[in-house]
Amino acid sequence: MHRYLPLTEDDRRAMLQAIGADSIDALFADIPEAVRLKTPLALEPVLSEAELMREMRRLAAKNRTTRELVSFLGAGAYEHYIPSVVDHIIGRAEFYTAYTPYQPELSQGNLQAIFEFQTMIASLTGMEVANASLYDGPTALAEAVLLALRESGRRKIVMSFALHPHARSVVETYVRDIADGIEVVTVPADGGLTDVDRLRAAVDADTAAVVVQYPNFFGALEPLEAVQEIVRGSGALFIVSANPLAMALLEPPGSYGADIVVGDMQPIGIPLSFGGPYAGFFTTKKAFMRKIPGRIVGETKDAAGRRGYVLTLQTREQHIRREKATSNVTTNQALMALASAVAMSAFGPEGLRTIAEQNVHKAHYALQAIEVNTPFRRAYPVPFFNEFVLELKGPADAVVRELLSSGFLAGYALGALGEAYRTKLLVAVTEVRSKAEIDAFVERLARVGGAR
Repeated sequence: MHRYLPLTEDDRRAMLQAIGADSIDALFADIPEAVRLKTPLALEPVLSEAELMREMRRLAAKNRTTRELVSFLGAGAYEHYIPSVVDHIIGRAEFYTAYTPYQPELSQGNLQAIFEFQTMIASLTGMEVANASLYDGPTALAEAVLLALRESGRRKIVMSFALHPHARSVVETYVRDIADGIEVVTVPADGGLTDVDRLRAAVDADTAAVVVQYPNFFGALEPLEAVQEIVRGSGALFIVSANPLAMALLEPPGSYGADIVVGDMQPIGIPLSFGGPYAGFFTTKKAFMRKIPGRIVGETKDAAGRRGYVLTLQTREQHIRREKATSNVTTNQALMALASAVAMSAFGPEGLRTIAEQNVHKAHYALQAIEVNTPFRRAYPVPFFNEFVLELKGPADAVVRELLSSGFLAGYALGALGEAYRTKLLVAVTEVRSKAEIDAFVERLARVGGAR
């Protein structure tokens, strides 16, 4: 009856006898009667395994996913095409059950996969070195900020409001208690882009890092060259949080002098999965290679001259002297990083570029159709990748609820950012959306807004 709880009364008696206790109650004799629970816990009746599986399926059926709904929802997690080979490879037992590859002689497949991931993501971002991955994009960004604070000895971080709000929150949480007096300044985003003039005014001699997102949270392409000019000569590090799929088409941040480029690998090979697990990437210049959080897999040769892979650098206190440790990151998202590596290998450079181009073309087609056939307009007339912000006639969350009843995830209502964003809707269009789906979405939007 209890496959995973096989303890019997005979087992209990044997254990009590072994420790010299007369009863279960005797084990808790030191706990005052006044604080003991006198009534049974209010738990559901015990279920058999078959009954439990039936109940879990019933609960799961309440979810409405992108299998049933047409999704135009992005805001950091996107529905993209994933080659079938990805699940086939990551489902192999030697990958699916593996933990940290401490013993290289037993972990060559895992280590090589991580090495390939590092190589590909460094190439995509235009940077010199990458680590083996982190937990997700926001924590990778927070680690980048911590590195900047450590290296510079300064006390100020300048971030754009156009960073994902969750990422900004994670950074603020990380730096809040590491030392007194660290200041986090958020520069406004006017017209969907970071206010460059106010960014320039915010950067001073105490600035450790300037942080922007590319494309930013509103889908717009930040002027990285202008930002780099502000950072250059200030002594601050230039940190960019980037969408890896967009990097297959856009000029990478490394070309604009970025010191650290981080982000989330979810857009390449990783399903939505109700928010995770995902994999963060962390790339930088060789000057900071020994300061990178987590670990780096390197290529070497054994005594016979054969190529092999090992954990080359690890900055965690478990592996090096505590006073030299730069991070408490214990492992990397090896399985999810593998998923992204397999997807990148399957697509190849040209395939990734083609998918990125489809994102651009379909997103621009959708926006044009919306502006022609509905009363809605884009809020920010600036270049964008696969997301754009619509200005609606009323609360965006009401429109989202209305379209959900018609089978559409219309996008992300931006009201949580403040009253000025209450009527704004962030819409994402990826390569998986067909023309028929886009046209049906536009038609439904027109009905909600009142067709012209």
